Amino acid sequence: MSRKKPSAIRRADPFYEREAARYDHPLPSREYIAQVLADEGRPVTFGELTGVLDIAATEQEMFQRRLGAMEREGQLLRNRKGAYILPERASLTPGKVQGHPDGYGFLIPDDGSADIFLDQHQMAKVLHGDRALVRLTGVDRKGRPEGGIVEVTERANTRVVGRVLVEHGLVFVVPENKRIAQDILVPPEKRARIRPQSGQVVMVDIIEQPSKFSKPIGRISEVLGNYADPGMEIEIALRKHDLPFEFSKAALDENRALPDRIRKADLAGREDLRGLPLVTIDGETARDFDDAVYCERKGRAWRLVVAIADVSHYVRPGMTLDAEAMERGNSIYFPRRVIPMLPEKLSNGICSLNPDVDRLAMVCDMQIGAGGVIGKYRFYPAVFRSQARLTYNQVWSWLSGEAQPETEVHAGLQPQLLNLYKLFKTLHGARGERGAIDFETSETRMVFNEQGKIESIVPVVRNDAHRIIEECMLAANVCASDFLAGHKQTCLYRIHEGPSAEKLKNLRTFLGEFGLALGGGDDPRAKDYAVLLEQVKKRPDFQLLQTVMLRSLKQALYSPDNVGHFGLAYEHYTHFTSPIRRYPDLLVHRAIKAVLAGGKYAPAGNWDDIGLHCSATERRADEATRDVENWLKCFFMRERIGEEFDGTISAVTAFGIFVALDTIYIEGLVHVSELGADYFQFDNIKHQMLGERTGQRFRLGDRVRVRLVRADLESNKIDFVLVAASQPRKTARARR
Repeated sequence: MSRKKPSAIRRADPFYEREAARYDHPLPSREYIAQVLADEGRPVTFGELTGVLDIAATEQEMFQRRLGAMEREGQLLRNRKGAYILPERASLTPGKVQGHPDGYGFLIPDDGSADIFLDQHQMAKVLHGDRALVRLTGVDRKGRPEGGIVEVTERANTRVVGRVLVEHGLVFVVPENKRIAQDILVPPEKRARIRPQSGQVVMVDIIEQPSKFSKPIGRISEVLGNYADPGMEIEIALRKHDLPFEFSKAALDENRALPDRIRKADLAGREDLRGLPLVTIDGETARDFDDAVYCERKGRAWRLVVAIADVSHYVRPGMTLDAEAMERGNSIYFPRRVIPMLPEKLSNGICSLNPDVDRLAMVCDMQIGAGGVIGKYRFYPAVFRSQARLTYNQVWSWLSGEAQPETEVHAGLQPQLLNLYKLFKTLHGARGERGAIDFETSETRMVFNEQGKIESIVPVVRNDAHRIIEECMLAANVCASDFLAGHKQTCLYRIHEGPSAEKLKNLRTFLGEFGLALGGGDDPRAKDYAVLLEQVKKRPDFQLLQTVMLRSLKQALYSPDNVGHFGLAYEHYTHFTSPIRRYPDLLVHRAIKAVLAGGKYAPAGNWDDIGLHCSATERRADEATRDVENWLKCFFMRERIGEEFDGTISAVTAFGIFVALDTIYIEGLVHVSELGADYFQFDNIKHQMLGERTGQRFRLGDRVRVRLVRADLESNKIDFVLVAASQPRKTARARR
């Protein structure tokens, strides 16, 4: 145990108060350790460091662990004599290795400096995701900084999913993650429990990491099945992206202990809204219902009630369920399968706002003026009973007059639904006045056969019932962020920054080619984008212009630092409405409850770290679902090799053009070598490929006709070639 009164040396730590708040017996902070090493100006042994930092004998084991963690993250390095040095003093750069399918890679430095190119010889020592210390050796032929790996500080891969390949009696596993470009050798075992067959999909445990002289070596621990087995694409994606898909025994035990219905004790301190005709409106296939809505006229104004499932009542800090929900970050919606953030008993049971049963909710009760401006609002815990489970298409059929309600319950809900529709029009008008960007994007849905493979891909038509719920949720989210900001309660905001200076410059250059200009000077607002979108809406090249404008914007993130939401034109915005499937929403609920109780909420971890984690799990889910969809599309297209299709150029890269097909909503590549007998130059500002000799131009948004030549399940790639009749545009011949 450390001394009760820290010495002056320990008190000199600039981050002492932070460490003391986190730990009962605080050690010197990482920053202080690095500062001491820098001040010493020489390699320092462990014994010398414990003396300089006044580390007691009872603290040495924990201090050694802290130094080890700093080593793994590249903040420290030990020389051949075991003394500690700072990597930057040895001209070393710590960072994370990012592999490329072609065998080379990059070190992504921790300090945000330029990526360092690693050739195939260097990448033979590491796998994608490893952490390493790299020494700069010069620049490559493209002018990029190039380096050599000095030390691998942390290995990221212990288990890998891949396909078995048997060659000349040797067994290899080819990783599904193409950024891992090295095959894993599986040596023969006399008493092997598993005898793999070529082509099988397996999990392999890496028992020996790669080095300068040897490939990675592994042992097959699980056979998942054959590549084309139903559902295999999802099994691969779960393991490739390291997605948690099974709950631990401790979490399931906690889940079983939760009640199946509301108990009398649960009603304490809650307002009773069971007399209010709240309803849920969702898609036909939805199973977890987060939100219910109610709207009524109040003179010229409106009262909008948004009731959100009170997940925080059941999932408490410190529970294993909470820890695993945070690890997952969000639910993942694959075609035909959901990986929930919470077990089904919660997500589809006691927390789901099913009709005709009592449910607990956190309510945002708002007054909205005739101009669509939110006035007074309040948050409170409640109990209510959903009057009906409605669908978007059902509600729109009533509102549009295409159908009439068939039951007495549905007929009784019509006045409320009409109020919701009128309120939507008011809120949508206010959205336009505010200047929020309203991009017109198209979504698709896969229709499956009994074997679990795609039968067709159809467009999803968004109607005004979708938009009603969207506007109601936006209103509740804005109130939540305003409430927490007003009470100075830290939370995770949903932030969306404006375009970077470089992307803004490129966008203006591109628009200038069309005689168009984006307003706002060096600091445009969402309204400037909205005005330009409205201006070009009737043009034949609208999709091209909209796509380029959309790609100029940054990705939305979770962060405790409120910088506003550029796209929605909100000064503050957070996610409150989906705590069943998004962890940040659950944290917002806890923060609101803490404020209502007169206190403050602080999660177990650091707000910044939680924001980064939740942003990363969101991207991870997107990548995994995209992998699954691409595999299914490849499988669907295998039987259509040789067919011709009309399409639109959806992306332009240095290696070719991507074409989105009109009728089946699938995208594939026309490689640059298939564009014609010319040298084509890629222009990332004009989003085009231009032939040097012929002046042939392929630009984003151009129409082309293509023939399908390959649909490869192993790489998830679809390849087209141009049909001769498809003539690209020509520009004036380049000067020689």
